[in-house]
Amino acid sequence: MSIASPTIGKPLSLPAGTVLFRPDDECPGFVIVRSGSIRVSLTAENGREITLYRVHPGEVCLQTFGCLVENRRYSAEGVAETALDAELVPISAFNDLIASDPAFRAQLFSAVAHRFTDLEQLVEDVVLIGFEARLARALLRMRDDTGGIETTHEALAVDTGSGRAAISRQLGKFARDGLIAQTRGRIDIIDTARLENMASEVGD
Repeated sequence: MSIASPTIGKPLSLPAGTVLFRPDDECPGFVIVRSGSIRVSLTAENGREITLYRVHPGEVCLQTFGCLVENRRYSAEGVAETALDAELVPISAFNDLIASDPAFRAQLFSAVAHRFTDLEQLVEDVVLIGFEARLARALLRMRDDTGGIETTHEALAVDTGSGRAAISRQLGKFARDGLIAQTRGRIDIIDTARLENMASEVGD
């Protein structure tokens, strides 16, 4: 379920790599993404980082929603993964919409419910399946229409909650087994069927 823009906020046009919020930042308002994506991640005390979710047009950022509803600060980091065209709805206007616009309220709560489904999938990926299947899922999720993925080993490590060395070893195995082909900054999926079968396997 997507969130329709109320067009009452401040337009935001940000380049890729812009940090929208960090842990302990105050929330300035509700962000509605028009184009591009925001990657929301969490970093543990040991420095290990994991991607919690991405916010695309029509989707909601749970971090921002929680901060607004509970009047608390951010606990994760949000970065513009691509060039971002968005709208920042001030806190007072957001609260007015929740109170007075049933359609907006219904769309918002539906989007929040869908986002929790994404987080449940993340828990399953990290806790219930093996690393090989987790990486296979990440590759399938990130591929474009040509079956290619523009990414780095470090980015894949963040997406799968693993280490860069583990990513390098597993990608090397995938390449030797004929599942993928690697070039600098790009991975091409060669055998989609086998990768999908691997992605469906549950770890011990």
